[in-house]
Amino acid sequence: MRIGAILLGLMLLAQSSAALAEPGARESTPEQVTFGVGSVLGTLVYAPLKATFCILGGLAAAVTTIASPPTAGRLVGTTCRGTWVITPDTLRGKAPVQFVGDMQDADAAVARH
Repeated sequence: MRIGAILLGLMLLAQSSAALAEPGARESTPEQVTFGVGSVLGTLVYAPLKATFCILGGLAAAVTTIASPPTAGRLVGTTCRGTWVITPDTLRGKAPVQFVGDMQDADAAVARH
């Protein structure tokens, strides 16, 4: 039951992302559906991998906090930031997949704290 609800939510998210695409793009309905379904299936495979990477980064940061809190913050930032959802634009090649978060964003977050 939960998986069905998650799939439905991801499909709605993918469809709303497709609707927000640039107005000049002329894709047929089957193409839009294909990219929407592909983004849902891609996210179902990618998100657990990204979550595992983030959790492992958090565990490593917990150990690192003792020796160097700023390094721990950067570690969490790089493992937990980045792309979490595969969108139709990602499949079209218009948006990159950033598995590892940007170091500059991580350094800025550490500087704020």
